[in-house]
Amino acid sequence: MTPFSCLPCARSTTSPDAFLLRNPHLRLPKCRHYEHQLPKIENLMFRPFQVPTRPYLPILSLRNSRRTHPCANISSFAEAEGGKEQNDEAIHLGTRQEDAKPNEEYLPGMAQAFNISSRTASAIAIFIAFAALTLPFFMKSLGQGVGVKTKFLSYATLLFGFYMAWNIGANDVANAMGTSVGSGALTLRQAVVTAAILEFSGALLMGTHVTGTMQNGILVANMFQGKDTLLFAGLLSSLASAGTWLQVASYYGWPVSTTHCIVGSMVGFGLAYGGAGAVFWTSLARVASSWVISPVLGALVSFLVYKCIRRFVYSARNPGQAAAAAAPVAVFLGVTGISFAAFPLSKSFPIALAQALGCGAVGAVLVYNLIRKQLGHLLEKSASSHSEPQESNTQTKNLGLLSDVAGPKGTQLEIVYGVFGYMQVLSACFMSFAHGGNDVSNAIGPLAGALSILQGGASSAEIVIPNDVLAWGGFGIVAGLLIWGYRVIATIGKKITELTPTRGFAAEFAAASVVLFASKLALPISATHTLVGAVMGVGFARGLNSVRAETVREIVTSWAVTIPVGASLAVLYTWILTKLLSFIL
Repeated sequence: MTPFSCLPCARSTTSPDAFLLRNPHLRLPKCRHYEHQLPKIENLMFRPFQVPTRPYLPILSLRNSRRTHPCANISSFAEAEGGKEQNDEAIHLGTRQEDAKPNEEYLPGMAQAFNISSRTASAIAIFIAFAALTLPFFMKSLGQGVGVKTKFLSYATLLFGFYMAWNIGANDVANAMGTSVGSGALTLRQAVVTAAILEFSGALLMGTHVTGTMQNGILVANMFQGKDTLLFAGLLSSLASAGTWLQVASYYGWPVSTTHCIVGSMVGFGLAYGGAGAVFWTSLARVASSWVISPVLGALVSFLVYKCIRRFVYSARNPGQAAAAAAPVAVFLGVTGISFAAFPLSKSFPIALAQALGCGAVGAVLVYNLIRKQLGHLLEKSASSHSEPQESNTQTKNLGLLSDVAGPKGTQLEIVYGVFGYMQVLSACFMSFAHGGNDVSNAIGPLAGALSILQGGASSAEIVIPNDVLAWGGFGIVAGLLIWGYRVIATIGKKITELTPTRGFAAEFAAASVVLFASKLALPISATHTLVGAVMGVGFARGLNSVRAETVREIVTSWAVTIPVGASLAVLYTWILTKLLSFIL
């Protein structure tokens, strides 16, 4: 009998009956060729088995769409280039654009998302829960030589911090990996494993060791002098309220800013228990302005980057060679800018600039060698077989930056996607590492402040964060990423607009550049909002209809209510915690 394959998971079988019997969790959907007493829907079909050249993710396919991701190959991309729209990848991985509408998304559980058994998924969840409950007993930050009540409160504080870090991992890690998964540069498993290693390493190695008691200059610290119990309750309520809203947002796949969650919680606590004078309103206004500045800048830069790729790579006589030549240049500029602005190796400007240029040159050489090693055979093939008429050069010269350019096909398209796929993975790795070092402070900052108050450090202006607390925050981020991270990754990667390696690279490169330089210029910026805007920008570059308005409305609404919801929950949680602390202390 002819073997069949199930498109969501690409498993082969000899008959639909045998397949459904061996996979009872897939009994709900049914094949249109298969008569059974189950509702007929179209997200499970059987067709002659093919070995997928680029594995894709069932969690990113629409319930009512006719996607054929697991069986897609490079010809799927090539066919897109000759369409009426003249867009690259208009039929992305076998997807027809008319089907790419904002239908209801299919978000399975952890087992289906990672294509593992439900027992394995349950074992992972149980292990993480057990580790979260037991590891605090082995941490020095739990307190040595303190009373039972203080140890109990320290233990509860560490759990509050873990809860916040867990939700940061579930929501914010999509900033780094969502576009890579959506474009097919990485599978979900590869993205999660890579992000887990880099996020934990960034949190432990790059996480700030000094934090202020009042996060981000939002609250006036003098308003709470001598009120250590109230401040302790406020810090815990901030972690709980921000974590609660992040969990709700992650459940629905909304990418929201973890910094804004903490800010909203702090504002609610400050207004309720310190009055209007306890809040720096100018700082709050700067945060609110980032709702507009971040996505607009991200969209503008990604629009220009993507148009440059189409103009100077796609319209080149040999697009594959042009992409291979452009990659080391982009890496040189990116690594040099990052090394100089974010990680200056010296306080002396000439020395720091020279070192940054050296790092950029090393990165460019490594990428050049990688591309030549992995794609050299294709580059040689394209160079030997390429024969374009000379008139094409005249047509290319007349093209403007905003002109529509038909993309490459066949081997040329394979080279272009291979090059930008490597570039996208590299940018995603850097963003993961930087995110772990930066955003872990949203969880461990209030956590360290609360522990300092409990263990006699009081509310000093600066609090030293121990290494075990940094590692604890990194573990929480990794745990959240493993269990729920795929939900927001699906939104960033597929629900806003269709992504490919070129579009994904344009979005990530633009977002990283905007965040880097805006932070250096002290502009109010949000990495989450910037990346969402960047993804929208590459969609706008293909036409307004390429961006799903319904998804964008949901995301923007979740941004607008983040601070009010965080503030309201913080007031409620602070009231509850002050009542409980009055009985305990």
